[in-house]
Amino acid sequence: MEFLLDTIDISEIEKCLAFFPISGITSNPSIIKQYGKVDFFSHFKDIRSLIGAERSLHIQMVSEDADGILAEAYSVLEKIDHDVFIKIPITEQGLKAIQILKKDDAMVTATAIYTEAQALLATAAGADYLAVYYNRMENMDIDPCHVISATAKLIERNQLKTYLLGASFKNMGQVQKAFEAGANAVTVQPSLLHDALKMPAIQKAVDDFRADWAALYGNLSIADL
Repeated sequence: MEFLLDTIDISEIEKCLAFFPISGITSNPSIIKQYGKVDFFSHFKDIRSLIGAERSLHIQMVSEDADGILAEAYSVLEKIDHDVFIKIPITEQGLKAIQILKKDDAMVTATAIYTEAQALLATAAGADYLAVYYNRMENMDIDPCHVISATAKLIERNQLKTYLLGASFKNMGQVQKAFEAGANAVTVQPSLLHDALKMPAIQKAVDDFRADWAALYGNLSIADL
């Protein structure tokens, strides 16, 4: 089970790394736009330095044709590092680029997946992660759990190493359903993680424990005993 962050905000990444079990960082042009224009390669090198080699870094290409995707991918691998997961939307041109990149042992995250057909083709092309757009699929009256479950069964049956990455979430309920359907990982905005632990009931439980302790031991902590 992996939790990845949908952000390039370095201060937010630092904050989340301090509290949450974060496995990696994902980005796309829309995420970058939310943050603002950056010195692209320098910024992502800073993110890599922050998260270390043990966490994954996923960067989306923007060209639509295979030659353009490949040019961007090789530039990213050269100027950041060879461990970056190259994010490629699953179109005909995207599938062409994925197969070429896999021959060079590059790591690939197939993205913009809405259908079983896309997921199956991306898996056959050798993608390492499949980013399934959960909330967007629901908005289009497509059952994301069915797509995730069916793909997970195929991956298991064929003993493949492809990971299902749930993406495009609006709430933690969707995240939970994606995991239950068979997702190996999810990528979420930091705000979803923060909000997940802000239930009043959680804080009340903490306050009650503290009050009961104080009734017996006052302001002493366990370490003070």
